[in-house]
Amino acid sequence: MSRRISRARDSILSREASRRRIARAQAKGHTVVFTSGCYDLLHVGHLRSFEQARGLGDLLVIGINRDKRVRELKGPGRPLVGERQRAELIAALACVDHVVLFGEKDGGRLIRFIRPDVVCKGGEYRKQRIPEQIAIEDAGGRFVHLRQIPGVRTTLLLKKARKR
Repeated sequence: MSRRISRARDSILSREASRRRIARAQAKGHTVVFTSGCYDLLHVGHLRSFEQARGLGDLLVIGINRDKRVRELKGPGRPLVGERQRAELIAALACVDHVVLFGEKDGGRLIRFIRPDVVCKGGEYRKQRIPEQIAIEDAGGRFVHLRQIPGVRTTLLLKKARKR
């Protein structure tokens, strides 16, 4: 097994381990960036948003919705890829420092618990207040909208695949 794959598995942390790692980084003066989502079918839009987010700080933490929550959000038949596999794929990316799974309606409780410095969301949230906004403020962080790549979304990719 390659070192990168084993490192990826070791980078999937519990909430508590994530909180400890973030606190250590912040104690050293590092900026911690957090973003979250389903990441049901990893695509270039996700990769570019992770790279943008990583450029905002020193440590990038990705929150991934658990399978049950993805089904609630996206409907039956989703997720296409299970939570552990999604977590491992994302943790293997060079721009990602670690991954944490969560099952709540939104990332608010996790944000309050791990206390990142910056929280990012994709451009599709630009016209609305994100549900995590109060949690970000409570945790003393700031919010950043990430640029979205037009036409690159999991739902659109799935529609294309079904048509073919």
